[in-house]
Amino acid sequence: MKTILRALAAALALSGAASVHATEFRSADIHPDDYPTVLAVRHMGETLAKATGGRHSIKVFAKSALGNEKDTIEQTKLGALAMTRVNVAPMNNICPATMVPTMPFLFRSTEHMRKVLDGPVGDEILRSCEAQGFIGLAFYDSGSRSIYSVKKPVKTLADTKGMKIRVQQSDLWVALMEAMGANATPMPFGEVYTALKTGLVDAAENNYPSYESTRHFEVAKYYNRTEHSMAPEILLFSKKVWDTLTPEDQKAVRAAAKESVGLMRKLWDEREAKSLAVVKAGGAQIVDVDTASFRAAMKPVYDKFLQDPKLQDMVRRVNDTK
Repeated sequence: MKTILRALAAALALSGAASVHATEFRSADIHPDDYPTVLAVRHMGETLAKATGGRHSIKVFAKSALGNEKDTIEQTKLGALAMTRVNVAPMNNICPATMVPTMPFLFRSTEHMRKVLDGPVGDEILRSCEAQGFIGLAFYDSGSRSIYSVKKPVKTLADTKGMKIRVQQSDLWVALMEAMGANATPMPFGEVYTALKTGLVDAAENNYPSYESTRHFEVAKYYNRTEHSMAPEILLFSKKVWDTLTPEDQKAVRAAAKESVGLMRKLWDEREAKSLAVVKAGGAQIVDVDTASFRAAMKPVYDKFLQDPKLQDMVRRVNDTK
């Protein structure tokens, strides 16, 4: 009888220990519930739950419920959030290597971008964030970003001169727009619709799904295909939280993140096509652009932000990737 009681006590102790270490990781996103990044992180959570026997899971707080990207980056560094999904641009001032995939006209195509980020260069960028308090888990697609404007189309570099264009809160992004002759106006993503509608800015820039999901096409009818950037999204885990996990659980988190990339890309490609159809039906005009004039203006941006020989070498390796 004593043996049975001891066995029961040991089993209860083990189950108690397991429940203590069970965690629902909180993850933030600024996009709506049906956005590919949100769906991909939810899928990651399901994969993680299966891999850990239900001990760990992920709850995604979408629609900027926990703040803008700058806010959630800070919360993740402090460990108040386990994860966040952000564009790489707000990380440029924190983790310099993230400037490389943010550089204008760097990637030749979506296929080229994915091959680079899935390879050694992508892994190197992700690892570089650890020193700043983040575990880089994976890259998601963010499509090609173009300028959309309220009053007039943009067809050549001359058309952007003097325009007030909203940009992400990133020094590199400000310099990119200034190289176009525009007046860069950094502001949180959630404020852009009102800024466009009230004339606080003349234009913004983003991909088709963001242009569509935010209803920005209602107030900025000209979508000008500058395609000046394919800066990806990055999935970041708090190093403070990471260091509390066992090596096995860390491995499970990494594997679940990498596995979610394939689904995200599938959803992204479908969403891009759907969003393009929606904005066209809503009256948006898709404008072809002389991208050569924009490319020629970007040298000062590269000269300013890629003075570090290591970053210059990384760009060379990106260009050499076939």
